[in-house]
Formats: sequence, structure tokens, C-alpha cells
Amino acid sequence: QEVVCYESPRPTVGIHRFVFVLFRQLGRQTVYAPGWRQNFNTKDFAELYNLGLPVAAVYYNCQRESGSGGRRR
Repeated sequence: QEVVCYESPRPTVGIHRFVFVLFRQLGRQTVYAPGWRQNFNTKDFAELYNLGLPVAAVYYNCQRESGSGGRRR
């Protein structure tokens, strides 16, 4: 059951890092999506909703096909 809708990544240029963290909720509760994305703090979010420790996570980098970012040498 979808509780919070998925928001796709929106990098404009360059390489961006994304992290998905999965928590097991202890019971039914309403969890609200944050109203911001910049400087999101996973630890503070988990504490706010009493989520405990994460049970899984995945991390990846992505870049828009039309982007020209990356490391410069």
C-alpha cells in the first residue's frame, strides 16, 4: 500500500547522489513526506516518527543524459 507517493529524481546537471532507506514501522501510523528535499536528515526523520534503525538501504549516483556534469580534471 502506497503511503507516500514516489517523487522522481530531478537533477538538472551534473552527478547526483540518491539514497533510499527502508524502515519497518512498529505499527500503523501516519508518516508525512517532508516539505523540503534539500538538507534532508534521515536520522531526524526517523526520530520524529519513532522508526528505529533502518532495515535496508541502497545508494546510487545518476546523471541526466543531456547533462554535462561530472568531475573536472
